Amino acid sequence: MLKDITLGQYFPGTTLAHRLDPRTKLLCVLCYIVAIFACHSVWGYGAVIVTLIVSAAVSRVGVKALFRGLRPVLFIVVFTAVLNLFYTPGETLWTWGVLRVTREGIRMSVAMVARIVLLITGTFLLTYTTSPIRLTDGLESLLSPLKKLRVPVHELAMMMSIALRFIPTLIEETDKIMSAQKARGADFESGGLIRRAKALLPLLVPLFISAFRRADELATAMECRCYHGGEGRTKLHVLRFAARDYLVFLLFLALAVGIVVFD
Repeated sequence: MLKDITLGQYFPGTTLAHRLDPRTKLLCVLCYIVAIFACHSVWGYGAVIVTLIVSAAVSRVGVKALFRGLRPVLFIVVFTAVLNLFYTPGETLWTWGVLRVTREGIRMSVAMVARIVLLITGTFLLTYTTSPIRLTDGLESLLSPLKKLRVPVHELAMMMSIALRFIPTLIEETDKIMSAQKARGADFESGGLIRRAKALLPLLVPLFISAFRRADELATAMECRCYHGGEGRTKLHVLRFAARDYLVFLLFLALAVGIVVFD
């Protein structure tokens, strides 16, 4: 299950999706999210699904890798679908005790599952094709107007970059701790859900110790390199929009506006 968590992983490549400016990809993801939550018909969801398929094909990210990240949140998806299925008022189709399935509940359940799946796969595609450093630079550039309001934009972007960078590291560390405890007789797989959750509690102490140790090592390394925040810092790679960035952004903007207006 831990190996299925792919958030924060970056797959290097030379495709069009990899070569786009990170600011373009962030804006396109924003338009994509607006389009998802503005959908109300089959045609709207179809347009979003086609956009996701084309984006995945252009980035050459495999379908298996794209949907593998859904496994850890499968429980949330199913739980959301069940809640909407049984607790949405409307025309009753089937009842059993306090449970009631309505036509509107089925429609809402399918819509919510589709939105969650499309949202997760779309955002994963962003991290798959953009390195954490470029993602940080793009986010900082987009939020740079907030510096006039004394918002610590650079520090916030740096925190996000470090968090994304260390998600795969912490997952790998957790897997190592679980393997070590399994070798000593620990059982994480048998029993019910509550028992398995209690079995994971011994992982927290060594995992937190490892996380704090890595944080301390990172802080020491940044201090040794005279890091003092974003004031006066320059960049090795300056972000510049190209013609392809304008074209791709206009396509995603047209998708969002079209669904908001016509769907």
